[in-house]
Amino acid sequence: MDIVCDRNMPYAREAFSTLGEVALKEGREITAADVRGAEALFTRSTTRVNARLLDGSRLRFYGSGVIGTDHMDIPYLDARAIAWAAAPGCNAESVANYVTAALLWLGGRHGFALAGQTLGVVGVGNVGRRVCRHAEGLGLRVLANDPPRQRDPADTEAQAFVSLEQLLAESDIVTCHVPLERAGPDATHHLFDAYRLAMMRPGAVFINAARGAVVDTDALLAVLGTRVAHAVIDCWEGEPACHADLLARADIATPHIAGHSYEGKVNGTAMVYRKACAFFNRPAAYPFDLPPPPVPLCQADAAGRADEDVLREVVLRVYDVAADSERLKAACVPDAAARAAAFDAQRRRYPMRREFTSTRVEVAQGSEALNSRMRALGFRLEPSG
Repeated sequence: MDIVCDRNMPYAREAFSTLGEVALKEGREITAADVRGAEALFTRSTTRVNARLLDGSRLRFYGSGVIGTDHMDIPYLDARAIAWAAAPGCNAESVANYVTAALLWLGGRHGFALAGQTLGVVGVGNVGRRVCRHAEGLGLRVLANDPPRQRDPADTEAQAFVSLEQLLAESDIVTCHVPLERAGPDATHHLFDAYRLAMMRPGAVFINAARGAVVDTDALLAVLGTRVAHAVIDCWEGEPACHADLLARADIATPHIAGHSYEGKVNGTAMVYRKACAFFNRPAAYPFDLPPPPVPLCQADAAGRADEDVLREVVLRVYDVAADSERLKAACVPDAAARAAAFDAQRRRYPMRREFTSTRVEVAQGSEALNSRMRALGFRLEPSG
């Protein structure tokens, strides 16, 4: 069986070669000619999987190693009887790590404490749930909004959800984790337009780690620096050619890598590999063992320090989100094609980032309250001394 894989999926050759002959390609460069003779295709979100790519092919199975499905023409796949699978939740913890690191960096950079502020989480699926859990470790009050879940009478958690209007009016920080839907009762295309951005509290922080087009870029630029004091942007309209003005003005600007922890990418490969094995009635034989983390142990001294300062030290030592931003901002050149090339190159060459769960933490003179907050962020606590 011939198989085409995005070379940016970790362990792609090793895992999928248990099913057939694997050809590795750059995801954004996969063509109809590449796929024509293949029975299976595995990519991440940069490949548009639609009639233009698949008409005339022999494809039987498509696997997407990411959470989102907006790069897939699902009605077309269903009509062609091409089985497909995605990887919901594979990198949810990675995105929660990103949001936590960004908030702690912002607080340190601009001199404000997170504890006691209100975080509005728009979209409370696999990612949003974890963001809410991390918020406990940061001492944030949480407001949550998710209309599809709120309509489900069996969803007891959703009873506490609030309207988007209330969330925007009361939140000091708004973070977005919705899928991109262009139509229907829960359409999210330009969900954050001029009208809704004007509802935000003056001086708020806005984070987009969902999909670029859920935000009207021009509308955000119009309020950035006034009503919206700080922006953290990981997803961009028109990727990979991100908007130069927003790239320059965002406090943190990254090339759609919030979900790019090593665990998240490996999870995505593993999930679609196992689903493909089930489809082709083959045993799932690849083990997906992870290498040692770059920061296996992080030590800190809490004596005489605020809990949030200790959390900031540990989190940013494990994940330096500002370094990701600095690399992309350095590529903020006038030429859109050059920006796009740099955006994709940084995604391809993204350094190994492990999730907080991979790091053991030892805090000298840390209170039980601080230790509890560390655990809420996912760290494994070691006894000090």
